[in-house]
Amino acid sequence: MPPVTPVLRAGVLGTATALAGLLALTGCGSGKDTGAGPKTPRGAASAPAPSRTSAEPSAGAAEESSGAGEESSGSPTPARRPDGKPTGVRLPPLHAGFDYQIGGAYPPAPGVRVVSRDRSASPAPGLYNICYVNAFQAQPEERGRWPADLLLRDADGKVVVDKDWDEALLDISTPDKRRRVAERVNRWIDSCADKGFDAIEPDNYDSYTRSRKLLTADDATAFISLLSAHAHARHLAIGQKNTVELAGARKRTGLDFAVAEECGQYDECGEYAKAFGDRVVVIEYTDSGLRKARAAYGDRLSIVRRDVLVSTPGSAHYVRRTR
Repeated sequence: MPPVTPVLRAGVLGTATALAGLLALTGCGSGKDTGAGPKTPRGAASAPAPSRTSAEPSAGAAEESSGAGEESSGSPTPARRPDGKPTGVRLPPLHAGFDYQIGGAYPPAPGVRVVSRDRSASPAPGLYNICYVNAFQAQPEERGRWPADLLLRDADGKVVVDKDWDEALLDISTPDKRRRVAERVNRWIDSCADKGFDAIEPDNYDSYTRSRKLLTADDATAFISLLSAHAHARHLAIGQKNTVELAGARKRTGLDFAVAEECGQYDECGEYAKAFGDRVVVIEYTDSGLRKARAAYGDRLSIVRRDVLVSTPGSAHYVRRTR
């Protein structure tokens, strides 16, 4: 389907069914990376329930094994500060006013200090800007631009597709394929850096859960580690998009903060907060989710209520609230 109205992706179970009627009315498809925004809450009944980890391991806790580190990103290694962060990388401010504008850019409201926008947009002057990219899947209109062997295929040779959004999963199952996919995604990261963004938000980290067991969590963490290295080399921070079950891997993957959709609604904010030291931006799509997030973490995290279509002011669907 053509990218008509931007729709958003949440990384938790349970809301896709409620959205189906709304999306049918709007005729939306995925519009990520083309000036429209990403997708709606994930939650197909067939999706496996996430194995919950409780964030970054404390002293003495062992992190799960991973293929991360098995390959080189091809990016220069940035100099490190004493705390281990690359020099020149600015992290998002804590507990700051936030707006999620991946469905279309517009002037931020007073008090907003952090904005996330699609990679096709420009940064908001004077604010901390996060650049959204679809890093793990190919949008329908871009599928033909990917080499055929970089699209994940099943035993019959058929491309594995995220059926909710008709997006082909990218094949990150081997070090060589991860390197080749990363080379392409890194060009988008370069564009974000050249535009003046401060950070990257790579979406679909959890695509391995829709891969029919052809991809693993280790594949995902190894791949995002390549993106982290490149982002840091370009002096960009990089965020973990959803995928709470991998929050405990953040040290290995080099991820700097989290972008968590509906963590209040689904009682996951604490896991992100623990893993990322409260450096978490939260998007809720319901009033109940906003209330829960604010009640538990309103004095610690950056929280905003948006409409699920991530629409712009003037749209009949537009909602942006912080209370």
